[in-house]
Parts: sequence; C-alpha cells; structure tokens
Amino acid sequence: MNLYFRLLLLLWRIRKNRDYEKLLAPVEIDFKVMPSDCDINMHLTNSRYLAFMDLARTWLTEKVGLFGAIYKRRWFPIVNATAITYIRDIKPLQTFTVTTQLVGWDHKYFYISQKFHSERGLHAIAFIRGVFCRKQGIVPVEEMLDVAGFDGEAPILPKEIMHWKEMLEEKKSSNQ
Repeated sequence: MNLYFRLLLLLWRIRKNRDYEKLLAPVEIDFKVMPSDCDINMHLTNSRYLAFMDLARTWLTEKVGLFGAIYKRRWFPIVNATAITYIRDIKPLQTFTVTTQLVGWDHKYFYISQKFHSERGLHAIAFIRGVFCRKQGIVPVEEMLDVAGFDGEAPILPKEIMHWKEMLEEKKSSNQ
C-alpha cells in the first residue's frame, strides 16, 4: 500500500468510528482521484485500484468490528489472489466509492467483492481471496468467525467466485 497520507486519514477515521455493520454487510468508503493517482492517459492508474482496495478492506474490518481484535491479536491479512475487471475509467479529481463485501468463505479462504462506482456508473469489479495470518501460521476461518461473533450459516459463494476458485485451482495444478 503506497497511499500513506490516505492511510493516516483512515486510521484517524477508524479511531473515531462508532457505527458498525454486520459481518456480511456491504461497506462503502469514498475517495477522490488526485493527479498523482493518474497515469499518462490521465485516468486512475491500474495499480492505484489495488491500493484503494487495500484501504477499503481495512475500512471493512473496522466497520464490521474486527479491526481492534485483529490488531490486538497481531493478525495480518494476506491476499492470496485478486481478479479485477476494469469497465470505465475514473478521471482526475473525480470522487468515487468503493463498496466492499465479504461474500463467503471455504475451509481456508475468505472471499471479498469490491466494486468501484460513481455518478458515472460502475468503473471496476474485483474479487479477493485471502487469509489472516499470525506467527504460528494461518488463522483458521472458524477462529476468525468466532472472534467476529458470527454464528450463522455460511453464505453460498456466488457463481462467479466459484468459477474463479476453480480457475485458481487449475492454475495451481497445472504448474506443479
């Protein structure tokens, strides 16, 4: 993540937050494209999407009440895979929203959807597969859900995620 000033602002916002959501609720955060976020084509550069996604996932952990627990336990998030589809560009000085939602999990990974949108419409859609780690290794999904206070049924993963998951497994098996 290379947006240090925005990270500091986010940490200040986290400190002030008292409004929490359920674990599976979509969480929104707004950003504005600065000229330093743009590439030679004068639109948000591809790498910045990923950096904004990092910030939005950090905000998600706060809004669902996990940021403090994760920090206290010294867990750290690891992104295992990302798939992003760019739909329309985001212009300099344009304000946009990133909607982040935990859409499900399996025996090892959490799956997150992130969408970039503005008054101009949908700009990009991304899927993230990740885990939380600690010194002793990966934090089991069940432990994370317990810390989150989630006792419901696991949601059924969307078909797009299931297809992506199969593709990731195929990639792993074909490179061995």
